[in-house]
Amino acid sequence: MTTAPEPEDLTARARIRDAAMRHFGEHGFERATIRAIAETAGVSSGLVRHHFGSKQALRDACDEYLSRAISRLNDQAHDRRGVGHIAEARIAMGPYQRYLARTLAEGAGASIFDDMVRMAEEWVEAADEDRPDPPHVDRKSRATVATAMGLAVAILYPHVARGLGVDLYTPEGDAKLSRTLLDIYSQPWISPAEAATLRAGLDKFERGEPR
Repeated sequence: MTTAPEPEDLTARARIRDAAMRHFGEHGFERATIRAIAETAGVSSGLVRHHFGSKQALRDACDEYLSRAISRLNDQAHDRRGVGHIAEARIAMGPYQRYLARTLAEGAGASIFDDMVRMAEEWVEAADEDRPDPPHVDRKSRATVATAMGLAVAILYPHVARGLGVDLYTPEGDAKLSRTLLDIYSQPWISPAEAATLRAGLDKFERGEPR
């Protein structure tokens, strides 16, 4: 028989998790320490180990928490649709941006990335229903690359913010980013005829024929 954790334990666990996301995001996993995380959370190192066992288990818990948060925001965007709600979701991700960027740049966060690809597949499937031409690449491949392209803004956040001249995690910055993305996605960079020509060239290349 298990018993429900004490409310103060839940509060301490959340404080530790939030402190860990801050330290992992600012210093990276290797440089972050249990002692520093405990100090930020206002608990002892022993309590951190009591709740999570190890630093790796603590990062796994952070990843799981972030995946759940992203899933909730994705569900809200699906339910309500519209640019406004998608923009709200991006702003809500602001506090987690540094952790997400650092984790992915370190080659970790596989569960977060895979969950985001799964969610992207749902959006791609819906978009395919209105697509006039059949796709030439499987859905998961397109969802994977689209997820990576979308995450590039978070990973390259300082550079993108500098290029746009505004903090992306403000209403003004998000509005500028949204308008920029809308302009990019609404205007194809190559025509269907050009794409067909390039695909034919790729086919020849893969067969080893001269182009």
